[in-house]
Order: sequence, then C-alpha cells, then structure tokens
Amino acid sequence: MPIVTVQVTREGTTPERNSVSAEEKAAIIKGVSQVLLDVLDKPLESTFVVIEEVDLDNWGWGGLPALQFRKQRAAAAKS
Repeated sequence: MPIVTVQVTREGTTPERNSVSAEEKAAIIKGVSQVLLDVLDKPLESTFVVIEEVDLDNWGWGGLPALQFRKQRAAAAKS
C-alpha cells in the first residue's frame, strides 16, 4: 500500500487564485497513482496520495525564500 505525499506551494496558476484547484489536485492524484501502477504494478485502489499545500512564505530554496529566489533567478535571466 503506497502512500505518496506531494507538496506544492499554495499559489494559483493565475493571478486571481491563491491555491491549487480541485481539478488540478484530482489530476495530480490520478497521475501519481498511474505512475505507481505503471512502474511498480501497484493497484490504483491501494495507492494513497496526500497533497500538502505549503504557504509560499514557508517555501524556499537556494538559501532564500521562494519569492526572493524567483526574483533573483528572473534578474539573472535578463542579464
């Protein structure tokens, strides 16, 4: 019985949204479950997928909060 946890930042895919939609979550669950079926032969009905939305302020990489890292990366791409 696989249990997969997927963490995503709590932000929308468009400016007026601030979370992942129910449809997007359903697609994540379906896709992850299908990968486990295809790769490990785990039945869909025995696979659990947990989606955790993390506030953007609580997400970082490259030693920086996410928004600062994105700004730094965008500035570097313009150079």
